[in-house]
Amino acid sequence: MDAFIRFTNQTQGRDRLFRATQYTCMLLRYLLEPKAGKKKVVMKLKKLESSVSTGRKSNLNRVIYFICDTILWVRSVGLTSGINKEKWRTRAAHHYCFSLLLSLVRDLYEISLQMKRVTRDRAKKEKSASQDSLGYSVAAEETEWLQSFLLLLFRSLKQHPPLLLDTVKNLCDILNPLDQLGIYKSNPGITGLGGLVSSIAGMITVAYPQMKLKTR
Repeated sequence: MDAFIRFTNQTQGRDRLFRATQYTCMLLRYLLEPKAGKKKVVMKLKKLESSVSTGRKSNLNRVIYFICDTILWVRSVGLTSGINKEKWRTRAAHHYCFSLLLSLVRDLYEISLQMKRVTRDRAKKEKSASQDSLGYSVAAEETEWLQSFLLLLFRSLKQHPPLLLDTVKNLCDILNPLDQLGIYKSNPGITGLGGLVSSIAGMITVAYPQMKLKTR
C-alpha cells in the first residue's frame, strides 16, 4: 500500500494510471460492442474513457505536441469554439509520431550496440574455451541466419531490460498516431491494447526508476 501511495503521489504516476484506465476502457468497449445487451455498459465505458482522457494532464516531454494537446484540451472542455479540432489533432499526431520515430531510432541504435557487445562477449568466451568463435554470431550459416539473429536479439534485450521496456513502449505508442494519420489503420481494440501495454510499461519505469532507459 505504501508503494502504491508513493506511486500515485507522483505526477507521472497518476498520469500513467489515468492513461492505463483510458486505454483499458477503449479495449473493453471494443470487445463488448459486438455483444448483445451490452449497450449500457459500452456507453458507460465510453463516457469514462472520455472523462479520463479530458482530465489527463499531458506530461510528455515533447513541447510541440504538448502545445497541440493543450489546444485540443481547451477545445474539448468548451473554453473556445474557434479551433479546428481535426486540424490540431492532425498536427498533434504528426509531432507525436515524429518524436516516437526518433525514439525508436535511438532504441534501434542502442539495440545494435548491445548486440555487438553480446557477440563480442560470446566470441571471447568461445575463444577461451577453444571453440568456434562464430558459434553464436549473426554470421552463422546462411540457412540459420534468421534463427541466429533472433537468438542474438533475445539475448541482447534479456541483458538490458530497460531497453526492452522502452522499445515495447514506443512500438505500442506509435500505433495511435499512425492510425490517426491514416498511415496504418487499426481499430479501437488494437489501439486500446497497445495503449494499455504502453501505460503499464510507463508505470513500471515510474515505480522502478532503474528500469528507465538511460540515454547517452
